[in-house]
Formats: sequence, structure tokens, C-alpha cells
Amino acid sequence: MATSQRPPSTGIKVIIVGAGFAGLTAAIECHRKGHEVLVLESFPELKLLGDIISFAPNSGRIFQRWEGVDAKLDPIIHKSGGILYKSWKGEDITRQTWGEEAKKYGKAYNGHRGEIHEIVYEHAKELGIDIRLGHKVLDYFETETEAGVNVNGERFTCDVVLAADGVRSKGRTIVLGYEDKPKSSGYAIYRTWFDSAVLADDPDTAWMVTNGDKHCAWLGPDIHFIAASIKNGQDFSWVCTHKDEADVEESWQAHAPLSDALRVLEGWDPVVQKILKATPDPLIDWKLVYRDPLPTWISPKRRIALIGDAAHPFLPTSIQGASQAMEDGATMAVCLSRSGKAHVQEGVAAFEGLRYERVRAAQKTGEDTRNQWHKADWDEVKKNPESMKLKRDDWLLNFDAEEYAEKNYAATVELLKDPVAVRQLNVPSMTQVAASA
Repeated sequence: MATSQRPPSTGIKVIIVGAGFAGLTAAIECHRKGHEVLVLESFPELKLLGDIISFAPNSGRIFQRWEGVDAKLDPIIHKSGGILYKSWKGEDITRQTWGEEAKKYGKAYNGHRGEIHEIVYEHAKELGIDIRLGHKVLDYFETETEAGVNVNGERFTCDVVLAADGVRSKGRTIVLGYEDKPKSSGYAIYRTWFDSAVLADDPDTAWMVTNGDKHCAWLGPDIHFIAASIKNGQDFSWVCTHKDEADVEESWQAHAPLSDALRVLEGWDPVVQKILKATPDPLIDWKLVYRDPLPTWISPKRRIALIGDAAHPFLPTSIQGASQAMEDGATMAVCLSRSGKAHVQEGVAAFEGLRYERVRAAQKTGEDTRNQWHKADWDEVKKNPESMKLKRDDWLLNFDAEEYAEKNYAATVELLKDPVAVRQLNVPSMTQVAASA
């Protein structure tokens, strides 16, 4: 339930580096809990970049707590009743519907990354949160009594720093004690977003953009192509995940000619070919970053924490990267509230204890789905088409990060005294919490 009420100040000062979804969620949630927040973002201005992004019901309930945000998001989000799966040759495999899932778990929010981000950013500004653009953090530091960052010779200090500055976060170096460079995952994604009018004029593609939003996934050997219309079919987006061993340069600004996608998808369903030929040139070429799971997300003195992609980059096939980033912010806000200013290091440690195993399990879902689609035995798929559906697990979707942190904070602090036990806290107990929610 949305609320604008804010508790008295906790006196805890939090600096958040990065104004993406992880950083803005942490800022809004910390503000809701009475913490003092400063957000530092390197970009001098925020632009409507990107294309489709998905927030599952486990993060949708966070949006719904922010007064007025659901009403602003609703007109711009995807509203199909499900997803149609096809083989790369164009044969129908199966259909997965969302109606029962929405009733059981709540609302999902899928839409244009830039448009959703702008609404969240403006909400944070309306709350009075101090967001400073054009502030590139050059270094992090911490002592037993404070933490902070350096920005172009200016020193900012606080109680806790949250590094939400993505896969190349400078915060990773202080947390790990060494530079951890991202590597190629072996895959990349062509992405695009455009007006659907040209598709509506072709009878072979009109079904994708007329009579409401549509969602379709074509699956083939080591490739999948997912297309969706949005805003009652007005806009159209597609993504194509494919093998790519190039050096990692993850950026929304990297481009590839449309001819590259035509070559990758040569011989695929004629409908896919028509969608490609209607697509404006060039495409976004997004290299998927791979990182081994970090041994820790928190610094030695427990005053700096990595959140979002800085801590745990996700494969898009998990459909959980943005949701888990939001869960990070909601969890950290509760932990600092429960710890109080005198014990923020305990709160930071509890954050990691509450999140670590859940996030690792969620990351695994992305690998499983990609392998399920890319390595399919098509003779077996014909016998069991349901096997190609996305796994929509109760433990993952029927989850309230704020509620879970409140219920399990004290137990986590106790388990922190036993490093083996704390790593075992989340996944088994999550199922029990979800079942009782």
C-alpha cells in the first residue's frame, strides 16, 4: 500500500553512488525509513536510454508502496495476457499465460527502461532526495567511524556508502581488495525499440501489434529472439540473444548494423525476417558481462556495500536483474533502520546475510532458462512442449523484501556469528516465509 508517511530521522547518513534502479530504490527506501540520503551520479543529465526492462511481482510491490508511482507506470507498461513460444522455424510450441500468476503474486511492470526510470527518478526528486548529477566518484574510503567518496577533489563523508554504479563499480576494488574486471559471458544481445506502424501494415506481422499488446519468443540453437508490443501495440521492441566472444564493452551506446542480426538469424521464421526488415538501423549491441559470484559484497570495515549490478550482474533470461536490485535497496533500508546509527556496521553485515543466497539462487534461474532454450532437444520438446515455459517459482515471486528483512533481521544478526550458518539462512527459509505470506 502506498504511503507518504515518513518516520523521524534516524540520523544515519547514506551516500549512494549511481542513480540507476538499484541506487534510486535504495535512496527512496532509505528516505522512507528516515535516513538522510545523498545520491551521486556521474552522468551530467539523465536521458531516456534503453529499451524493454522487466520488473517481476516481487519488485512490483515495492513500486506500489511509493505514492502515485503505480498510477504513472500503468499507462506505459506491457499488458499482454501471456507469451507465445515458437521454434526458430515458426512452429508453435506452447503458450504461457500470466492471469493466474498476477492473481497469486501481484502485478509485474515491463516497459521502456528510460520511461520507467524517469518516473522513479522524478518520484525521488519529489520526495526531496538530494541527487547530484555530474558527480563522478573517483575513490571510496572508510574508517571504523565513517565512510565516504572523493569526487573531483571534494570529499563527502557519511555513515554508509552504497555502491550502485554497475558492473565497473570502483567500489568493488575496496570491497574485494583487488580490481575485478568483467569478462565476456560468451553471449551478446541485439536490442531495439521502435514505432510499430510499419508492422501493422503487413498482414504477416500485424497480429503482433493490433488488438492489444503481444509477446512472442522464437527459440533456436544457441539463439533466442523475443518480441513484444506495448502501449496497446503502439511501440515495438525485440531482443536477440546470441553467441558472441568479443571483448566486453557493456553499454547502451554500443551499436551494430542491422545486417549483423540478419546474418545471425538467417533462415529463421519468415515473420522474424519481416520484423527485422522493418527495424530501424542500427541496433544496440549489448555484450553480456560474466562475473564469478563475489565472495562478499561488503567492505572490511562494513561501511561500504555493493548493490545491484555492482554486486551481482544477472543474465536477462532470469527476468530478475532489476527486481533483485530493487530488493537490495529495500533490504538495506530496513537493516539500517533496525541497526540504528550506533551499529550501522551490523546492519550492513545483516544486509549481506539476508540477501546473498537468495540472489545467487535467482542468478541461477537465468543460466537454467538460457540452457533450457538454447540447448533444447527438439524431439523431446515436441513430446513435452511445457518444458520450454519460463519457470515462475513461488520462492522467487511471492516475496516481500521489506517484510522479510523485518522478520529475519534479528535472527540474521545472530547467525552472523557463525559464517557457515548465515550462508544457509535464505533459500530454505524463503520458501517457508513465502508459504506463510
